[in-house]
Amino acid sequence: MKTSLIAAAFALVLTPVAALADDENAKCTDAAKDTWLSIDAVKAKAEAAGYKDIKKVKVEGTCYEVYAFDKEGNKAEVLFNPSTGEKAGDEAGE
Repeated sequence: MKTSLIAAAFALVLTPVAALADDENAKCTDAAKDTWLSIDAVKAKAEAAGYKDIKKVKVEGTCYEVYAFDKEGNKAEVLFNPSTGEKAGDEAGE
């Protein structure tokens, strides 16, 4: 019983760490940073893709991570390719 409680606690602690590791290793482009689109250009691409009320854009690995709301009004963390401005994936939402 004690062993399974320890194992469960250990799993709960490691799950968010594994998610962060994936986030930090996000790979969207091989292009040099000096060739990336500006943050304003990526915001415009995100808005054109239907995201609104953009709160923040940050570099995450080789991606831009956009914090906004989707078409349904749900919080969204979306990865964009900084070279093309195309959506590269979704992060696990809150």
